[in-house]
Amino acid sequence: MTTRRTDHMAAAVSPFAQALETAAGAAALSPSSHNCQPWGLGRATSTTARRAAADLTGADADEYLVLALDRERELTALAAHAVEMEVSCGVYWRILLRTLAAQGWTTAAVRVLDGDADPGAAGLPGGGRPFGAGWPTAWTPLCVVALRPGPLSGERPADLHESALARRTHRGPYGREPVAPGLLRDLEEPATPGATAHPVHLRHLTERRDLRAFAAFVARHAGRDFGHRAAWRETHSFVRRDTADATARGDGFTLEQLFGPMSRPRRAAMRLALAPTTMHLLGKVGYHRVLAAGLADVVRRTPAVVTMGFAGQAPTRAEQLEGGARLADYWWRATRHGLSLHPISIVLQHDDLRGRLERELSLPGRTFFVSRVGVAGSPAPRSHRRADAAVHVSF
Repeated sequence: MTTRRTDHMAAAVSPFAQALETAAGAAALSPSSHNCQPWGLGRATSTTARRAAADLTGADADEYLVLALDRERELTALAAHAVEMEVSCGVYWRILLRTLAAQGWTTAAVRVLDGDADPGAAGLPGGGRPFGAGWPTAWTPLCVVALRPGPLSGERPADLHESALARRTHRGPYGREPVAPGLLRDLEEPATPGATAHPVHLRHLTERRDLRAFAAFVARHAGRDFGHRAAWRETHSFVRRDTADATARGDGFTLEQLFGPMSRPRRAAMRLALAPTTMHLLGKVGYHRVLAAGLADVVRRTPAVVTMGFAGQAPTRAEQLEGGARLADYWWRATRHGLSLHPISIVLQHDDLRGRLERELSLPGRTFFVSRVGVAGSPAPRSHRRADAAVHVSF
C-alpha cells in the first residue's frame, strides 16, 4: 500500500477503517424513497478488486470504495423510480464522502460507471466480474472513488452525524410564518460553488399564487399514484404495522409517520382502507381523490416549496448522482437551520404529470425533487434503519 502521509497528517488523519465506520454510520441515516435504503457500499481490499478500481479511476491510491445500487431493495413499479433510486444513492454517497473528508480522507479520482451497462456483467467495462468473486451479485456498481490521506476538510464528523441524525421527513403541519428570504438564498447556494460539471436547477416557491397553483396541482393529480395498482402495491409493501414492526424490518414507514398520531381504532381502519385490494375498490368511488385533497390541504398551508431539476430531460448517471449530492447538501443545511422537509414525489412519478407540472410552474429541465419546506410544529419520529445499514462489503 502506498503511503503519502507526512508526520503532521499522520497525527490528524483517522485510520481508514475507523473513518469508514464513522462515515458509513452518518451516511446510513440518509433519506430515500419509501425509506427503502437502496444503496450498497464496497471496499476494495483484494488484489483483483484494487487493480480493477485503480484501472477504472486511473489513480494509484491508498483506498478504493465502490457505491452500488442494491437491486433487491430498489423500487421498480414505475419507470421514474429508476431516477429516484440513483438520486437516493447519490445522497448517501455525498454524506459518506463529506464525512470521510472531515477525517482527512480526500478524493483523488472518481469514475462514474456507465448506466447502460448490463447488470449481469457487474455494470463494468469488459463484462465478467472485474471486482472478483466477493462482489455481491445483486449489486450494480454506480461509482468508484480513489481516496488518499490529505488535509482535513474543516467540517467536524460529529456535526455531520448530528445533522444526519436530526434530519426528518416531516409530513405534519408547518408554521405559516414565511421562511426568511436570506435563509432561502443561503439554501440555494451550492456547498462547493463551481465544483460540479452537472449543475442542478433549484427554485423556491414562496409567492402565494405559486403555492396555490402547486396545491391545486396536487389536488387534481396526486390521486394517480393511489389509484395505480402496481405502484400502490409496492408503496403499501413499505407500510409497517407499528413501530415494533418497523424496528424489526428496519425500513419503510408507519401509519403515524404518514398521518400523525392516531388511536388504535383509527389505525385499524386506516390499515384496512390502505390495503391494495381495498384501495382498488374504494378508488371506484373516488377515495384516491379524497387522499389527494388531504395532501393538497397540507401543501396549501406550507410557507415554501423547493424544486430541483436536472439541466436536460435525459439525465446521465453522473447527473443523477450529482443531483443526490445537491439534495444531501440542501437537506443537511436546512436541518442545521431548524427546517423540515416533506417530499411530494407523487407528482413526479408519472412522466406526463411531471411534464405538466414543469410547464405550469415554469420549471426548467427535468424536475427530480419537490418538497415542502418549513418549521414543523412538533417533532417527527425518526425513520428506521435496517441492521446492516452502516456496514460495507470488503471484496
